Amino acid sequence: MKAYRLLTEDDTSAFCHKVTEALSKGWELHGSPAYAYDAATGRMRCAQAVVKDYDGPYDPQMKLGQL
Repeated sequence: MKAYRLLTEDDTSAFCHKVTEALSKGWELHGSPAYAYDAATGRMRCAQAVVKDYDGPYDPQMKLGQL
């Protein structure tokens, strides 16, 4: 099974740390990052998709960040 996550965060170093943590746990970048203005908060937001091969079965209750 290939697991998929979309990491999002305000445009701060916290976003880079979130992506770096995922990469350190075996996740791989998938596609290009996205950058958009969030009118509700008045801040820029970043997003990056990551994927990881997983040997177990899919379960909608699984915590993807813990894979």
